[in-house]
Amino acid sequence: MKNLTQNLKKAFMAIAIILFTTAAFAQKQEVKKVETVVFKVEMDCRGCAKKIEKSMPFEKGVKDLQIDFENQKVTLKYKTKATTKEALKKAIEKMKFKVTEIKA
Repeated sequence: MKNLTQNLKKAFMAIAIILFTTAAFAQKQEVKKVETVVFKVEMDCRGCAKKIEKSMPFEKGVKDLQIDFENQKVTLKYKTKATTKEALKKAIEKMKFKVTEIKA
């Protein structure tokens, strides 16, 4: 009987640990939410595109950057907990570009 009680306590503790770590992991996944925004950026030359390409990856929260010079588009993937669309837009505008968000 004593062994059965000890085994039940161990099983209960194992289940509690599994449930706790699963809940903690699920919360951590929500924190790392990544969104995508597309901006129309008036770039005059490929040098303008290079300027954006060099600067934007260092902005807080930026995970990925794609520049389409021909279509004047800049696509950014970013962490929602670290930055916002508005902050990214301002960062590009600081480089003296005219920027408007394109609805996807």
